[in-house]
Order: sequence, then C-alpha cells, then structure tokens
Amino acid sequence: MTRRPLLLLALLLAGASAAHAAAPPAWNRADMDTTCAPCRNFYRYADGGWLDHSHLPAGFGSFGSFEELELRNEAALRALLEKASTSRSSKGSTNQRLGDYYGACMDSVAAEQAGLAPVRPHLDGIDSVRTPATLAAELGWLHANGIGGAFQLAALPDPRRSTLTIAILGQGGLGLPDRDYYFREDTASLSLRAAYRRHVEKVFAMIGRPNPGDEARRVLALETRLARASMTNVERRDPQATYHKVPLDTLRAWAPAVPWEAYFARRGMHVPDSLDVQQPGFFRALAERFDDTPVADWQAYLRWHVMQAASPMLSKAYSDEAFAFDRRLTGAKEQLPRWERCVQGADTDLGDLLGAAYVKEHFSSQARERALGMVKRMEAALGERIEAVTWMSDTTRKAAKLKLDAFSEKIGYPDHARDYAGVVISRGSWWSNHEASVRWDGERRIRKIGGPVDKHEWAMTAPTVNAYYSGSFNSINFPAGILQPPFYDPSWDDALNYGAIGAVIGHEMTHGFDDRGRQFDADGNLRDWWTAADAIRYKERAGRVAAQFDGYAAIDTVHVNGRLTLGENIADLGGLAVAYAAFEKAIAGKPHPSIDGFTPEQRFFLSWARIWRTLETPEDLRHAVATDPHAPSEWRVNGPFSNLEEFAKAFGCKPGDAMVRNAEARARIW
Repeated sequence: MTRRPLLLLALLLAGASAAHAAAPPAWNRADMDTTCAPCRNFYRYADGGWLDHSHLPAGFGSFGSFEELELRNEAALRALLEKASTSRSSKGSTNQRLGDYYGACMDSVAAEQAGLAPVRPHLDGIDSVRTPATLAAELGWLHANGIGGAFQLAALPDPRRSTLTIAILGQGGLGLPDRDYYFREDTASLSLRAAYRRHVEKVFAMIGRPNPGDEARRVLALETRLARASMTNVERRDPQATYHKVPLDTLRAWAPAVPWEAYFARRGMHVPDSLDVQQPGFFRALAERFDDTPVADWQAYLRWHVMQAASPMLSKAYSDEAFAFDRRLTGAKEQLPRWERCVQGADTDLGDLLGAAYVKEHFSSQARERALGMVKRMEAALGERIEAVTWMSDTTRKAAKLKLDAFSEKIGYPDHARDYAGVVISRGSWWSNHEASVRWDGERRIRKIGGPVDKHEWAMTAPTVNAYYSGSFNSINFPAGILQPPFYDPSWDDALNYGAIGAVIGHEMTHGFDDRGRQFDADGNLRDWWTAADAIRYKERAGRVAAQFDGYAAIDTVHVNGRLTLGENIADLGGLAVAYAAFEKAIAGKPHPSIDGFTPEQRFFLSWARIWRTLETPEDLRHAVATDPHAPSEWRVNGPFSNLEEFAKAFGCKPGDAMVRNAEARARIW
C-alpha cells in the first residue's frame, strides 16, 4: 500500500510516551490551498497548505501522513520496549527477550568497545574460501545468517499449488537498489556509482584491508556482471515469467559450476527434489561467474556484503558510513537516533512478540470487529461492481465472484503468532541478537519445504502502518497499525472513513484483480481462469492506465514508469471506485449536511488526498521512480481522480479541465 517500507520518525522527544503523540484532528481546512482550483490540480487544492507550512524532518527523504501515524506507533513501541528493558523477567519470557534485545541495541558503549568483533567470524570464514565448493558453502552460511550474496533462496508457496511449500531460487546479490543503477549513463547515475565505489573502498579501509581501492573495483565489477544477467523490475512483475519449477537435475544442468549440495548442506537443509527457479538465465550466468571469476574477487564481494548488512548495527563509525551513502539515495540530512533504529530492529526481528504487546494495549477486539465489518461491506461493493461491468463475460464473472468470496480477511494481528521458541536473546550485541532471530526464522521456514503452507501466517507485524494483498493466500491483510487516524476513526463521518481506510481496503481487494493478482485463482494458484476475449479486454483497459502514468513527469524530465507502477495504479483506481460505491450505500437515506463547507461526496475525495500528502527530497523521488512500484503521491491523487466521473460530479469539473481525462483515454476497469 505504501510507497516503500516506512521509515521511523525522528521527531519524538526523549522519554516521549504514547500519550504525548495525539491523533490529528478529523479535518483542518488550513491544510488546503483553495487558491488552486480543484479541477486544475486536486492534490495541490487539498494538500497545498500542509505542503507549504510543513517541514521535512532532517532524518527523512520523504514524510507524510503514513509517517505521522508512525510517530504515534513509535511512541507506543518505545514505551513498551523501555519498560521491558528495565524489568526483571524470567529467561525466555516475552519481556526478557524484548527487553534484552532493546537493551543490547541501545548499549552504544558496548558497541564501541566491540567494534568489528560481532562480524569477525564471518570475515575470517571468507578468508578460507578457495574453491567453488567452499564458496557455495560460505554463501549457504551467510544466507542462513541473513546476509545476502549472489542469489536468494526462500521457502514459499508453490505458485501453482498454493498449499505446498517449495524452495524458490531468485536473482540477487546486488549492493545498489536495482540492476539498472549499474548501467544508466545520466549524470546522476554516474555520480551515484562513483559514490558507491568510494563507499565500498572506505569500508574496506576501515576493516583493515590492504588494497581497499582494488577490492572495491572487484566488487563493483562482479555486481555489474550479476546485474547484467538480472531481469528488470518490470519483467519480474509477470508471475508467469518467473515460474520455472524444475527437478534439481535441471538446475544442475543450468548451473553446473555451482556445487549445490555444498550450499544446501551449509544452509542446513535437505537437498530438495525440485525448485522454482525464477530466473534461469541469471543462474546460467551465475555458474559462469563461479567458473571464471577469481577467488579474490569473490572474497572481496562477500566481505562487502557482510559489512553492508552489519554496518548499521555496529559501532558509530560503521553506522555513520552506512548512512553517509544512504543519504545519497534519500537526501535525508541526519541519521535517525539510535533508539528509533532499535525500535525498528525489534519490530523486524521479534515482530510477533512486540506486536502482541502492542495490540494488548492499543487495539481492542471491538476495534477489530468494527474493521472487519467495514471490510465485509467493501467486499459486497466489489461484488456488485463485478456483477455490473459490461466488458466481462459471465464465465469469467462467475470465477471472479468465486475468488472474491474466497478472500481471507486478516485484521489487526495474527491469530497464531510466532513464539520464537529457541531464539536466545541476550544483552550481548545488536548484531548477535539479529542473527539469532534471522537464523531461527530461516531454519523454521526451511523445515517447511515439501510440507503444507501455513495460511495463518502474516507478512507484516501488527504495528505496521501498511496493508497488503497476497495472491498465493488470496488474503487481504490490515495490521492494527494502520487502523487509526488519519485512516480510520469510528467517531468520524462516513465520508472521511470511506475516503481513507475504505479506499485502502478497496485498494488491497483490487490487487486480487490487478494485472498480477488476476492471474491467481480463488485457491491462490497461478492459473488462467479468464476467457481469451476477456483477457484481451482487460489488458486493453490496463494499457490505458499504464499509458496514463507514463505521461506523468515525476521530477525534471524523469517520468513515472507506467508498467512498473501498473498494479498499484489499478488498485488505487479500483479501490476508490469500490469505496465510493460502498460510501454511497452507507449514506443512502441519511441527511447529507455539508461540513466545513464541503458536501459528503467532496469530503470523501479530500480524505483520500489527505493520506497521500508528502514532502520529499529530489534524491528520494528519483530513487522511488527507479525502484518503487507505487507512483509518486501527487499522481496517486490526481491520476485516479481524473478517471472518475464521481469525482468530476462532486466538484463540478467539466471536459477540458485538467482533472478530467478525455473519454477515449479514460481508464476504468472495476
């Protein structure tokens, strides 16, 4: 749902508690810019005042309503962790694990004394890499400890048999955020690659390598060769193009130079009979790199990936250097304070434990039931729209209704949380606790290969300010963290709630029927359930969405990538249409008073616009356009609204206005 993984807010005062971070008012007219006509630029009309009088916090590349809510959740999580860290709890208890994790993370003195010691075993192990077999084994050990390199292995549902957990191999191993960063020749990209090489060189000098410049060159050269063999982020959006379930012998034939048995053994897993190899071409190229790349290059490469993973959790010199490069990508001026990074770490590594404590104090069973009721009303509205569309045949319509009826709704928090049994958390180091959690979770997942999928699992923690749809699970998921103002409040009128959380719910439901989600059936299997004619009609409509967003300039001459952002744009457009239909039904037969001078219909659209108001650095925006499957915030408002007759009617917009697309170019799917 969000533009990218949420950052943690650097605005809380030391010692702040949840009580100090009040929810925003239901509405503030001062946040608008009414000098801008709503039919010319609605994003500016709705959010211009806020954009003008707000300031981007120094620790952020972007900041908006999502981060404002994160502020309150951060206060709550910090209070829980600080309380746990000062309490006396029995070993292995939730309080002990949370408290010792946070306490170890916050102990900057111990981190300075430890220096490089927490990762020294990994660096020493890399020195022993001499052959393809020892290289494969070392990769297995690094992967088991949460350190990337060369490729990725995961235990996930078989896309064509969603009840079975299989091993999935995918491309990986790049230090820059996306493969295209290695090849662009514009000034900004050339400058970024030069900065990346200097960053790698500096870290090698910090750990005492004798020829840091030469090793940095080796790293960049190897990563560039891996990038050249990688699929683009647009190509990877096609689930058909990334499904190649094959016997292990086929993988051996594709990548004969990779000693797979050595990798699997060190990873601590049985050799699988079959795997889903998402990018066969990448693994053919990887085998060539095993065969023709000097050992010294691989050693430098592995050292770098250890340091890239660990530096933010080590002493100040290393974390400062990691941030120094991150700021080149985001434009953030200051690193977040240590306590915020520790809250984020606890949520990542012990998320279900921390989430359960958060829910106990901040999300009631009544709130969960209210949210579920709204989800059900939204599902009914989507069902009615599926029935009403004229471009879909009855055969496909029946299958679509079956898929909608099979949606699994996950609200607030998981009913079956992970207990982290066997994870030993101590007051040692942040990195050691992180490794313990990652290693345990990896082993837990690996053991599932060949067995049934646990459909109760969540991909987000309860405090997360986000939501998601899972194709393999056919589930819509709304963590407790987002079920709060400015997205939802039971005291608000229907217009504000349906325009915010209602449209978010509609967005996630529509993902089940976007260009990727529509390829999965009611059981979560990758299967074509569309008639050929309906698929053609769908693609024609989706093509209009892609073309529309291709035309939007994000910054300077850099345009939005309509194909990369297609799924999210379809979900925004469909989610708003479904939410508006449900909203109309909710207010039918009721009084329609204007509030603050706006009709209920106008307030619906203003509510959606409010949640996307965002301040952003030019660096962060460029980075987002290159890597993020979401469009920039302005176009998440103006883009879908310009296609909706409901919006034009609410604000009296006419053909020819900027916020009204020509009928022949207008995109409408659901």
